[in-house]
Amino acid sequence: MTAVADILKSKGEATVHTIGPDDSVFDALQRMADKRIGALLVMEGEAIVGIVTERDYARKIALKGRNSALTHVRDVMTTSVMFVEPTQSSQECMALMTGNRLRHLPVVKDDRLVGLISIGDLVKDIISEQKFVIEQLEHYITGQRG
Repeated sequence: MTAVADILKSKGEATVHTIGPDDSVFDALQRMADKRIGALLVMEGEAIVGIVTERDYARKIALKGRNSALTHVRDVMTTSVMFVEPTQSSQECMALMTGNRLRHLPVVKDDRLVGLISIGDLVKDIISEQKFVIEQLEHYITGQRG
């Protein structure tokens, strides 16, 4: 089982992209497009106050005919943000994400944001672990030393 801290290390980039609650949804969308990401953490100072996603835009702006330039992030963000700690396993995160239909989890250590993992990060890690196990089994079956 891989720890969240190891997943963050393998991603390389420790930057978590954020936005303020009083910024416009248009600005949030622009930032997501520029960074090629699907979500931004909404921060007030050092505190996580929400998360805004492309899905929030689709369901709460586009489908309701609202104007993204005139709507604040606070009006569409999800405020009950679940998070994990660096010591938690990829399996724990996957269970939390699938059980709650989440695509992103902030990583918090000592009440401080240290990263963000996505469902894609977890899938990549789990596939890597399974590939390693398969290779080890193949070596065992064929009698090769690996």
